[in-house]
Amino acid sequence: MTALSIIYVLLFYVAMITLVAGVTNKIMQYARVPAPLKVPVTPAPLTKTGVVYRFFTEVVFFNSLFRSTKWTWVFGWIFHLALLLAFFRHLRYVISPNSFLWPIVNLEPVQAFGKYAGFAMVFGLIGLFGRRIFVDRVRYISSPSDYLMLILLAAIAITGLSMSFVAHTDIVQLKAFTMGLLLFDWQNLPDDIILLTHLTLVLFLMMIFPISKLLHAPGLFFAPTRYQIDNPREKRHLSPWGAELEAKDGRNS
Repeated sequence: MTALSIIYVLLFYVAMITLVAGVTNKIMQYARVPAPLKVPVTPAPLTKTGVVYRFFTEVVFFNSLFRSTKWTWVFGWIFHLALLLAFFRHLRYVISPNSFLWPIVNLEPVQAFGKYAGFAMVFGLIGLFGRRIFVDRVRYISSPSDYLMLILLAAIAITGLSMSFVAHTDIVQLKAFTMGLLLFDWQNLPDDIILLTHLTLVLFLMMIFPISKLLHAPGLFFAPTRYQIDNPREKRHLSPWGAELEAKDGRNS
């Protein structure tokens, strides 16, 4: 193996460990944070089924964002949909042709839409970047990291598009490299400058993900304003730690 390939193999393992450990740690923190009050954002669901439906519409359609601002919803939804399509297209690099998932991943619509999803990603990111510049209230609360994150995501999309439409890379060798990472059978990485730039940006994103605002993805599911049922009159809300304190006071009295 070349020295360059060995460096990227090690970087990928470090980035993956950082991503998994960091996100897991954050999720555990979210789970431990108490919710002492009943604070669902109205109109809120009255049943658990309603909560599931609310999460579904939030995750798939960005309901609350749609009600808040239509332009942000348009650019945000386009970006996230394009990101999902690109994700499915990239699965072919980590799935063996012998896998039962291969016929699905290799479907022509998946690969075709995924190939052009990068353009939609860039379009959505330009809109979200412009929002932070031209909308006064958003610009006021924006920090440098907000702009840099959008630039990083756009750079990943642009370098990915460049490999498809400007300078093609050796995708056979690239797949051998990625499969080798999964199977611990290391292979050489193509020394294509655009590919190396793309992978470097992706590695950087993986490493900073656990400390970035991109954690809104898992954080959404731990927001009491979203997962709580609107039944404060029908049922008293008592967090687990509150129940323990109440039982302790009862024993002491």
